[in-house]
Amino acid sequence: MTLINKKDKIFIAGVRGMVGSAIKRKLIQCGYQNLITPDKSELDLTNSDLVFNWYKKAKPEIVILAAAKVGGIHANKTFPADFLLDNIKIQTNVIESAWKNNVKRLLFLGSSCIYPKDTVQPIKEEQLLGSSLETTNECYAIAKICGIKLCQSLREQYDFDAISLMPTNLYGQGDNYHILNSHVLPALLHRFHINALENKKYIECWGTGKPKREFMHVDDLADACIFALEYWNPNNFNSPKKIDGKPLTWLNVGTGKDVSIKELAEMIASITSFKGEINWNSDKPDGTFQKLLDSSKLQSLGWYSKINLKDGLKITYDSYKNELSKNNLRI
Repeated sequence: MTLINKKDKIFIAGVRGMVGSAIKRKLIQCGYQNLITPDKSELDLTNSDLVFNWYKKAKPEIVILAAAKVGGIHANKTFPADFLLDNIKIQTNVIESAWKNNVKRLLFLGSSCIYPKDTVQPIKEEQLLGSSLETTNECYAIAKICGIKLCQSLREQYDFDAISLMPTNLYGQGDNYHILNSHVLPALLHRFHINALENKKYIECWGTGKPKREFMHVDDLADACIFALEYWNPNNFNSPKKIDGKPLTWLNVGTGKDVSIKELAEMIASITSFKGEINWNSDKPDGTFQKLLDSSKLQSLGWYSKINLKDGLKITYDSYKNELSKNNLRI
């Protein structure tokens, strides 16, 4: 028996984004049809009064919070206050209104950036708040930590059924491909595609290419979200627990495999048919050397990723070209 059912009214916050749209596709594929999917023009999630009143009228039973202000290193360094303010507002409004309007279950999506910059690899859930954060996206990380702790606190104090998932680096259909403000994988894919079309003899990439990162296709995350909503009850005796024995309310979601940025660039060069040389500018920062999540706790409940990186990149490049041809690429 699952913890949610096919007739539940499900609110997806952030449905126009890469993650939200993937979750919507997966819910429909799994037979969930009663979906509420307002976009920014219909519901401003940063406005607390609007959100609360919307809940009273719409009466969702399940809430998936995939809405967030996101961006790469450049965007986070340039707009730190925006990342902190907007994300805290969105999270507080959606989560508090869900609790006050008797929502049955809520799933909050965080990020692997919540974990310390210099920490043991692979990263376990218990390492949260163990030391200093990566400075380049500190404000975004702090906002996400606030969301996790709000869900945890509402469960402990008011028995509100809120759970959180911490995905690793995501990519896939509907990603943001802005060269400066996007994440590393879509930025590389976009640049390699352009350079391949223009028959450029070389392309410059930042850093040494040695740092390693874990990447997961967004459809895998969507699958994990449905699994968690259906089967993960932190209060069950066999569910993962914190060191103090209390229910663990956030779990990592990843593939368990990482690659160097150099290997990633070479894979993207092959997929986009870029024939030139890749020059690494070591004057530019590398960032954290390795970031790999330990997803064994979620795996112990029965969920595993299914899409390997090579196949995921091919699927993503096909969707990228399709979005580009229809002039609806997010850049």
